[in-house]
Amino acid sequence: MDIKNLNYNPVFQSIADSLATAITDLAPEAKMERADILKMLSIAPNMKMGHIAFGCFPLAKALKQAPPQISGALAEKLKLPVQVKEAKSVGPYLNFFIDEKGVGENYLAKLLDGSAFTEKLFDDSSRIMIEYSQPNTHKVLHVGHMRNLCLGNALIRLCRYSGLDTLAVTYPGDVGTHVAKCLWYLEYKTNETAPETEKGAWLGQIYAKANTLLEDEKGTEKEDENRAQLTAILKELHDQKGPFFEKWKETREWSIALMKEAYSWADVEFDRWFWESEVDAPSMEYAKELYEKGLLVKDDGAIGMNLEDDKLGFCLLIKSDGTGLYATKDVELAKVKFEEFNVDHNVYVVDNRQAYHFKQVFKVLEKVGFEKAKNCFHLEYAMVELPDGGMSSRKGNIVPLMDLVSQMQSYIKSQYLQKYLDDGSWTEAEVEKTAKQIANGAIKYGMTRIDNNRKIVFDMNEWLKLDGDTGPYLQYVYARINSLCKKMESEVSSKIEWSVLTATQEQALIVKLITFNDVVANCTKQLKTIHLCSYLFELGKLFNSFYAECPIGKAPSEELKTARLALAKATGQVMKNGLSLLGIEAPERM
Repeated sequence: MDIKNLNYNPVFQSIADSLATAITDLAPEAKMERADILKMLSIAPNMKMGHIAFGCFPLAKALKQAPPQISGALAEKLKLPVQVKEAKSVGPYLNFFIDEKGVGENYLAKLLDGSAFTEKLFDDSSRIMIEYSQPNTHKVLHVGHMRNLCLGNALIRLCRYSGLDTLAVTYPGDVGTHVAKCLWYLEYKTNETAPETEKGAWLGQIYAKANTLLEDEKGTEKEDENRAQLTAILKELHDQKGPFFEKWKETREWSIALMKEAYSWADVEFDRWFWESEVDAPSMEYAKELYEKGLLVKDDGAIGMNLEDDKLGFCLLIKSDGTGLYATKDVELAKVKFEEFNVDHNVYVVDNRQAYHFKQVFKVLEKVGFEKAKNCFHLEYAMVELPDGGMSSRKGNIVPLMDLVSQMQSYIKSQYLQKYLDDGSWTEAEVEKTAKQIANGAIKYGMTRIDNNRKIVFDMNEWLKLDGDTGPYLQYVYARINSLCKKMESEVSSKIEWSVLTATQEQALIVKLITFNDVVANCTKQLKTIHLCSYLFELGKLFNSFYAECPIGKAPSEELKTARLALAKATGQVMKNGLSLLGIEAPERM
C-alpha cells in the first residue's frame, strides 16, 4: 500500500538531520536526503559498540573512499544532536551512543504521559477500506476463521493509530448453495427442531449433515431428486418469495446472532456490513449491462471476459443457466464500495486460495474502465490447521469458536486463576474478566505472530503458555510491571534523572522503546502484524533481563530507583499500547 511520508522517532530524525549536514559538508556531490538516511539507521547488535548504527557503504562510490574511511571522516564532521552523546567510527559503520538525559526528556517522557501514542505517523489523507471476516451464514464460525478476523482487526487498529482514515467492513455470504443445502435438509431430511439457545451453532451442524448426506447419495436414484429440490430452493431465494425464502430470513438471523456474539467477544466492530444477498441481483444487472456494451463475450451460452492475453483464462460472470458467480458479485461490490464511501484504497483480507479469483476480478474491473481498479489489493494469508490437519465445515471436522472460547477460559481459571479465588484475593468477576482477556490474547497473538504467507497450526496448550512467544506471556509481562509500579510509585520522587541509566540492560531497553512507533508505521505500510509481535516479544525479554540485573527496590540510590521505575513504567505503556494494536487487552494483574 502506497502511503506517503513516514515519520520516524525524534531520536532517529535528529541523527538523520545531523548526518545529512555532515555528508554535504564532507562532499556536496554525495548529498543524501534525510528520508534515505532514516531507512539506513538501525539498532546496533552490540550495545557496547554503539546503540544506533549507520552503514557507510552507499557513500563509497560517490566519495571514492572505503566505508571505514568515510565512517571516520563523518565522526569528525558530525555535530551531535541533544539525544546523542557520542558518535564512534567502528569499521564501515558510524555508531551512535544515546544520551540518556536527552532521550529521556525528549522521548521517554512522552511515553509516560501518553503523548507518544497520539502522534500522527503518516502525512496522508487517503481513505482506506479494509474488508475482512467473510463468514458464511448457515455454517459454524470456527477457529480457522480467527486468522482473518484477528489479522483484519489488527490492521484496522494499526492504520487508525497511524492517523489514516480507515473503514472496517465485512462481507458475509448469506446466499448460495450452502444455504440451500441447509434449508433442504431441514425441510426434507430431518424432524429436528431448533434448540432454544445457540441456534446458529446448531444450524452449522445441520449444514454438515446435509453435505454428508448429499455426498452419500451421489450416484444413487436420489441424486436427481436432490438436485431438483436444491435448484427450486435457490430459485425461491433468488425471487425473494415463498416458504424457503421466509425460512431463509429466519435462519439467517440465527447465524447473524452467532457472528455478533463472536465479534463482541473479540471486541470487533464494523463500519458497514455488506451482504452477498444485497449485491446478488444488482451484480447480474451490471454484468448484463457490460455485455450489451460489448465489454463481455458469450461463450457456449455463458457470459464473461476473455483474459487469456493476461494469462488469467476466462472470467465467467453469468453461467449458461443464467445465474451469477462470486466474481459477478465481487465486481459489483468493488463498484459499490468506492461509490458509497469514496475510498482511495480497497484492501481484501482473504486467504491465498482466492488469489486467482481476485486477479481475475481486478483485471475485469480494469478492462471495463473502472479507474480505481488499480487501488484494489488482495492481502493473502495461509490457512489455519489443527495439529492433525486441515479443517472443513463441510466435513464437520472443525473446532467451533465459541466452544473453544469456553474451553480455554475454563482451562485458564482452573490452571492459573483458581488459587486467587481460593485465597480470597480476587473476586469471581475479576477471575472471569481475566480469563476472558487471557484466552482472547492467546488466540489473537497466535493468529498475528506468524507471517501472512505461512500456515498456522493451532495448539491451545502451546498458545496458553506463560513463557515463550505467546500472548499470555506478554500480558504477564505487563501485569508484572503494573503491579510493580502500583506498589512502588509512592516510594519514589516525581523528578526523574534519566542520566543515571547507564547499565547495558537499561540502555538496550531505552533504545528498543524509542523505535515503537517506527515498528507500528512499518507494519501499517506493509499491512503485516508479524513485526509488531516480534517487537513486543523482544521487548518482554529485554524487560525481564533489565529487571533481573537492575534491581529497582534495592537500587543503590533514590535517583536510580526513581529512574528505573520510570523506565519500567514506560515499558509497560509501550507493551499495553502494542498489545492493544493487536486487539489484546492487558490485564492489570495475573
